[in-house]
Amino acid sequence: MSRIGKKAVAIPNGVTATVADGVLSMKGPKGTLSMPMANEVTWDVQADSVAVQPANDTKRARAFWGMQRTLVQNLVTGVTEGFSKKLLITGVGYRANAQGKKLKLQLGYSHDVDIDVPEGLTVATPDQTTVEISGADKQKVGQLAAEIRRWRKPEPYKGKGIKYDGEYIFRKEGKKK
Repeated sequence: MSRIGKKAVAIPNGVTATVADGVLSMKGPKGTLSMPMANEVTWDVQADSVAVQPANDTKRARAFWGMQRTLVQNLVTGVTEGFSKKLLITGVGYRANAQGKKLKLQLGYSHDVDIDVPEGLTVATPDQTTVEISGADKQKVGQLAAEIRRWRKPEPYKGKGIKYDGEYIFRKEGKKK
């Protein structure tokens, strides 16, 4: 029995949910998001809530139950508040600069790294060592943050690299003489 799946997702004022051709769409102040509806669960879309129930008693249907409810909650949160990730850059000469729909990173390579910002996301650099990614789609925000971080993961000896805000880097002691 899924404790998460049992709870209905509340739809706040200003957000509308529609179902068409097996796709659930949410429209709110931050934009419109949609997701395909899984066949393993049944959907009960009301004016003020969306409830998810397993369609049958199979293990696959029970596994999908809580996940689909969480995905619906992410749609509601995305169109009302949005999602954001903050990356911190540590290292001598490492810096970032947002230029329109591009992010230019200088990470100690012989060339600058240019990253195209996908549609629907915004990237801001309040200072040269901070990158803030925000948007309505949680998956896109996390994916872009992971792609940026992949260019220079934090290393355990000096802590240089790109890390998430709040991420703890386990530090190692260097060689002893």
